[in-house]
Amino acid sequence: MKFIIVFLAIFALAHARPDVEIIKSESDVQPDHYTFDLETSDGTSRHEEGVIKDADTDHPAIVVHGSFSWKDEHDGKQYSVSFVADENGYQPTGEHLPKLPAIEH
Repeated sequence: MKFIIVFLAIFALAHARPDVEIIKSESDVQPDHYTFDLETSDGTSRHEEGVIKDADTDHPAIVVHGSFSWKDEHDGKQYSVSFVADENGYQPTGEHLPKLPAIEH
């Protein structure tokens, strides 16, 4: 299943702009983890690592760490986002993203 998701993401990126070429595409998909790296000729890149957490329990989950970047066509700036996706949801960070105050419990 993870392989299909990675493949579809790469396929969609490659066909989004026909003048853009994939210059790096590496992936390693295992039963308990995966990684992939992708770079295109327009300055877009993506890196992601996922690992199964609590695999031997009744509630296994996947924890994903990654980043992606792109060069904006309109302003020419390079934007980068790092993220974690785990039991706390999707948590992106980036210079251009608004900073949200910490939630106190």
